[in-house]
Amino acid sequence: MNVTLEPSPSPLSCDISLYDRTESRVRTYCRTMPRQFGRAEGVWMYDDEGGRYLDFLSGCSSLNYGHNHPVLKQALLDYIEAGGITHSLDLHTEAKSAFLEAFTDIILKPRKLDYRIMFTGPTGTNAVEAALKLARKITGRQHIVAFTNGFHGMTLGSLACTGNAGKRGGAGVPLGHVSHEPFDGYCGPDVDTADLLDQRLSDPSSGLDEPAAILVETVQGEGGLNAASAEWLRKIASIAKRHGALLIVDDIQAGCGRTGEFFSFEDAGIVPDIVTLAKSLSGMGLPFAMTLFRPELDQWAPGEHNGTFRGNNHAFVTATAALRHFWSDGIFAADVVRRGRLLERRLEAMAREHGLSTRGRGMMRGLDAGSGEAAAAITAAAFDRGIIIETSGSHDEIVKVLAPLTIEDDVFAHGLDMLEECVRTTMTPAFGVAAE
Repeated sequence: MNVTLEPSPSPLSCDISLYDRTESRVRTYCRTMPRQFGRAEGVWMYDDEGGRYLDFLSGCSSLNYGHNHPVLKQALLDYIEAGGITHSLDLHTEAKSAFLEAFTDIILKPRKLDYRIMFTGPTGTNAVEAALKLARKITGRQHIVAFTNGFHGMTLGSLACTGNAGKRGGAGVPLGHVSHEPFDGYCGPDVDTADLLDQRLSDPSSGLDEPAAILVETVQGEGGLNAASAEWLRKIASIAKRHGALLIVDDIQAGCGRTGEFFSFEDAGIVPDIVTLAKSLSGMGLPFAMTLFRPELDQWAPGEHNGTFRGNNHAFVTATAALRHFWSDGIFAADVVRRGRLLERRLEAMAREHGLSTRGRGMMRGLDAGSGEAAAAITAAAFDRGIIIETSGSHDEIVKVLAPLTIEDDVFAHGLDMLEECVRTTMTPAFGVAAE
């Protein structure tokens, strides 16, 4: 076997006593992947025992271009070496100016999108909170329509829009002013849930208050990789407009190229009123989030919504480098689409062999293992072989592949070969847990 393709995991877990003594029990990923990592490059992560792991997690889509991409890394090193400003609140800086010009010229103008750019706090939930607050301010309404299985963040406003009961239960207070309507396909293939929503909003006796906004993910990352059809998204956009609500697309996990185009809603031909971005926006995993909205919606008073770290100039630098390197033409996007089709074919073959199904779109896909127990067994077997991978879905039943978009074809194919073996071993009753 070509050693450049092969993970080589460490045989033993690291000493976690320090973490058990000092760190909160709230941590999650390290429980199923108990190693201490020291460095990373491209699609590979290395632990402090010299073990090498293939990253099919990509920081939950925060590392779409892999770890420490050399172009982005060099741009940041040059900026730091030159004494560039690190933190600037919302002061004008050269780094911010360069990013604004690049984002406008490379992303917005070619797509004929006219958005004001708002720098929020550094994570996705900050961008969602700003979007919700703005929609309520503009419309004078309080209610938000979100969807089943949606995930929008862990602060109270975005958490109210999140469907997962376990995450909602951590709030400690009622989470109101939101209804969770059925997402595309939630009621089965014969029920158009967009029509149901329109009927409810059109009936003054339905009990559904007039919404300030309809908040939607085109692909539900944490909710199980449920992908909305383009037709359904177009209906939702039309419903929002017809009922005086703003359409917010949460593109935090599905955006920045994960589904092929820069924005995940491009294929549907819709233009949201508000868009939230984070995760891979910086390109290197640096904290960076934005809320985009139509210019006429920019009705904030100065300081009405802000965040101490909305001026992360290091993130501006790497984000600008990422835009110029990957998005100045259509080559990268086309390659992501091609690689996404490869992933689709491989997962569909695994599903057919075991009577399962697949979920997702583009390079944001997964295998429905039938139960959380089966999916956990598959991901555990994969980690034992050196693949970092997670689950998602209502019952954690989806084995979720979020490989870097830059992964080489031969490495990707070998990683999927290994995953296929883990699925086969786990899902075959003679060897493991059968799907329920």
